[in-house]
Amino acid sequence: MAKRVAIVGGGSSGLCNIKCCLDEGLEPVCFESSDDIGGLWRFKEDPEKDRASIYRSVIINTSKEMMCFSDFPIPADFPNYMHNSKIMDYFRMYAKHFDLLKYIRFRTKVCSITKHADYSQNGQWDVVTETDGKQDSSVFDAVLICTGHHTNPQLPLDSFPGITKFKGRYLHSRDYKSPDEFTDKRVIVIGIGNSGGDLAVEISRKAKQVFLSTRRGAWIINRVGDKGYPADVVLTTRFNVFLKELVTTSMLNGWIENRLDSRFSHSHYGLKPKHRFFSQHPTINDDLPNCIISGRVLVKPNICEFTETAAIFEDGSKEDDIDFVVFATGYRFSFPFLGDCVRVVDNQVSLYKYVFPPQLEKPTLAIIGLIQPLGAIMPLAEIQARWATRVFKGLVKLPSESEMMADIAMKQESIAKRYVKSQRHTIQVDYIEYMDELACLIGVKPNVWSLLLTDPKLALQVIFGPCTPYQYRLQGPGQWDGARKAILTQHDRVLKPLATRQTDNSERSAGVPLLLKLIGLVALFAAVLVFF
Repeated sequence: MAKRVAIVGGGSSGLCNIKCCLDEGLEPVCFESSDDIGGLWRFKEDPEKDRASIYRSVIINTSKEMMCFSDFPIPADFPNYMHNSKIMDYFRMYAKHFDLLKYIRFRTKVCSITKHADYSQNGQWDVVTETDGKQDSSVFDAVLICTGHHTNPQLPLDSFPGITKFKGRYLHSRDYKSPDEFTDKRVIVIGIGNSGGDLAVEISRKAKQVFLSTRRGAWIINRVGDKGYPADVVLTTRFNVFLKELVTTSMLNGWIENRLDSRFSHSHYGLKPKHRFFSQHPTINDDLPNCIISGRVLVKPNICEFTETAAIFEDGSKEDDIDFVVFATGYRFSFPFLGDCVRVVDNQVSLYKYVFPPQLEKPTLAIIGLIQPLGAIMPLAEIQARWATRVFKGLVKLPSESEMMADIAMKQESIAKRYVKSQRHTIQVDYIEYMDELACLIGVKPNVWSLLLTDPKLALQVIFGPCTPYQYRLQGPGQWDGARKAILTQHDRVLKPLATRQTDNSERSAGVPLLLKLIGLVALFAAVLVFF
């Protein structure tokens, strides 16, 4: 009899977790509190309590080839950076293709998840749900939590003296939907993460004036990379990871900061932070420099005090007649339905590889998608699910609690050394490194050296091309026959939506020139000889 697995949440992580359960012969039951799939990416005109919420114009910051599920490429004619409606179209295609919707119980809220009476023997869980006001309790062999971390807004009012007497309106970015209500108003946006940058730009098209307040500043990177290719397609390669190991962090910071300043001086634009590039999650925004240089957005330091109508900044400057304050100050995550099984303090949580609570007697509960990647989260959540379901099935074993705690401590220490202290920087991972880490546990990390001998054409793409999710379907459990073709045709899918007007253009590749590839291969072999 197949093990029953409860999946909490029907967003992007929930969908791929249903499929991963089916791939392993498990029986999934997904509980979704709303009436549709999509989670964060489903736009709703009115924010709903305890659910993620986005604004109408949201476009994803990761390109389609980097963010798709590993055995289901996004259609070639879809734009590289998709509007939220297109993302929903993709999710519906994915759900239909793998027949996932029949495993979802919509309008069903999970009230509590507690250990079953015989948990110490079989690792089972009691799951209490509520549908249309009626509660129900069921026993499951395992649980996957896929609720994300963009639900509970962080509204740090205590950090802004006088905000309670401010006569204008203040709101969290979660409640923002469109710029219309800000027409001809003076608006302060607090926070320079991705949401803060996006909202400052969009509101500035309607507002009389927008002020963007930041404590630390930020490094701003483009969606559009070299020669117009998606930036993550150009940068997220195994070869670049190899090069990163050959230089110091300081050298790498200097190189990328100089590249970013060559577009516009972060110092001249009031954005340059005191920290180095790799010490903070970067802000992705193509339009912010244009808004600053045209005066529609004025960058300001942190606010030290509000009056009834004004904001006073740390540099002593003051802006009067403020109508709106938008707090783009991030989110807190928690799992109230889990009780003491998973404890979260100041966005800190102890999970082995960011997935398994190490203190549980049985590895039958996993948290999926609780990560902040330098890259797309969908493939990361999928590979977490591939690992977790194989652990549930008994095909992969976890180490001892002490070994897991040591790994957790090492990762927390690494984050503390690398990033500025912030609730934003507690679940950071690097895309390729983290994908490879979990892939090794499953046995699906691509064998580059074997490919060089047996399929050099594919090997060159795996090494020098973008590290797309298809690489993790080339071998091992869950191998997909279409993975090779998907990798060799990914460049065509990048260019397809751009080819709306034919031109005489001999430029055909975003990749590294052949000579540099050969030099790179020699360097790789030399490194292997040195280290092994």
